[in-house]
Amino acid sequence: MPTSRSYGDACTIARALDVVGERWALLVVRELLLGPQRFSDVRRALPGASSNLVTDRLRELERHGVVTRRPLPPPAASTVYELTEWGRELEPVVLALGAWGTRIPLPRPAALGVTSVLLYLRGSARPRGTACYRVELDARVWTVRTEPGRLTVEPGEPEAPDATIRADPPTLNALLERPSHLEETIDDGRVTIEGDRDAVHRLLREREG
Repeated sequence: MPTSRSYGDACTIARALDVVGERWALLVVRELLLGPQRFSDVRRALPGASSNLVTDRLRELERHGVVTRRPLPPPAASTVYELTEWGRELEPVVLALGAWGTRIPLPRPAALGVTSVLLYLRGSARPRGTACYRVELDARVWTVRTEPGRLTVEPGEPEAPDATIRADPPTLNALLERPSHLEETIDDGRVTIEGDRDAVHRLLREREG
C-alpha cells in the first residue's frame, strides 16, 4: 500500500525525501526522464520490483504531484505516465546521483536497462552533425536525433531515419565505450544496422572525453 510516512523534519532535504525517498521511487522517475511510458514499460524496466510495488510508487508520485497520467488517443487506447513540470526538475538530481555512483562497485549480477543506456548516450554525446536514428532496444523503439552539440531521445518511431540500430542494452553500452568494435558486433549478430552505417559510426564516436 502507498506509504504516508514522514521524517517529520523541517529541513528541505528531509521534505524532499518524504516525496521521493521510498525504495524504487527515484528509479521510477528515472524511467520517465525520456518521456511518457506505459505501466508495462515501467514494470519491465524494473524487474526487481513487483507489479504492486511499482503501482504503489506511481500512485505516491502522482499523489505528490511528481507524476501524472493521461490516456492515449485511439487506436492506442492505453494510459501513460509522465513527469509533471515539477517532476522534470528532478532530472539534474537523478543524473547527479548517477555521476556520484560511478565509484560504487557493480552488484553481481547486475542488470542494465534501456533508459540507463540512452541517458548515458544523451549525456555524453557531442555530435557535430545532424542525423536521425531509429534505435530498437529490447523490442522498444526510440527516436534519437542529433544536431551540433546536442542529442535528444524520445520514445516512438521516427520519420525517415538515416539509420536503424538494433541491439540489446549491454551491447549498445559496450559500443559507446568501444566504438571500434562496431563491425565485430555486426559480424557476430549482436547488432543489426540498416541505412547509413557511417552515421552510426559518427553517433558512437562523437562523445565527451
